[in-house]
Amino acid sequence: MLAPLTKPRVANADLHCHSTISDGLLAPAEVVRRAHANGVDLLALTDHDEIGGLAEARAAAAELGLRFIDGVEISISWGDDSTVHIVGLAIDPDNAELVTGLAQVRSGRDERAVRMAAELDKVGIHGAYEGALRFVGNPALVSRSHFARHIVAAGHAADVKTVFDHWLAKGKPGYVIHSWASLSQALAWIHGAGGVAVLAHPSRYRLGNQELRKLLVEFRDLGGEGIEVLSGSHGDDEVREIARYAREFGFLASRASDFHGPGESRIDLGKLPQLPDDLRPIWEKF
Repeated sequence: MLAPLTKPRVANADLHCHSTISDGLLAPAEVVRRAHANGVDLLALTDHDEIGGLAEARAAAAELGLRFIDGVEISISWGDDSTVHIVGLAIDPDNAELVTGLAQVRSGRDERAVRMAAELDKVGIHGAYEGALRFVGNPALVSRSHFARHIVAAGHAADVKTVFDHWLAKGKPGYVIHSWASLSQALAWIHGAGGVAVLAHPSRYRLGNQELRKLLVEFRDLGGEGIEVLSGSHGDDEVREIARYAREFGFLASRASDFHGPGESRIDLGKLPQLPDDLRPIWEKF
């Protein structure tokens, strides 16, 4: 049974966001400055499979007096063909196994991007690989978001969400199956680096109730500690559903905008509502 809820030490935590080091629109220091301006008290930068922006973000946070948590978002393959994301919080970015593991995950991104471009070419979107690279800060981290920005810029769609819905989501013409890390590997890297593992935006995955429960059980049994109850990907009904799972499985609750950039993200940094009063916040672990 969970201990009685203690008064949170942090009023406005945002524990999932991205910079130009992966697929965000702002540099790490700019992300920190925007978070601070929005009243964030505790921030974690969690770029996809990459920790190269943490030093810059940490230095900017220190200048502003903003509490900062080193983080990362790891791509994993789960089940038959599902890509799931695990956020690692309070990690040691110098941990050798984590650094090596993330490099392995990143190594397949360029190959996947070439295959995505070939599939998009078949449906009339030409030059997508070269176009996506124009939006990438680090070519080794080319992602679906970079393809989406190119497709919008080329006039094929009005916004990034439309691109994902029509071309880049599972089952669509530009979607390419890729093998990422396993769930057990991701949690081993995070825990080996002294961090806390959080399941990112669980309502975003195209999993039925039975499949999602199976994922939650496996995540818990491997030592997963938290779940994003509040996320930029969750509506009110989804927040209530994930809060129920947090209570049932004993997960700590995270608060996370998943901010990628102004004008592109549904929720700005620090602009989420508060967690339900009866849930224990993940930052109690820090």
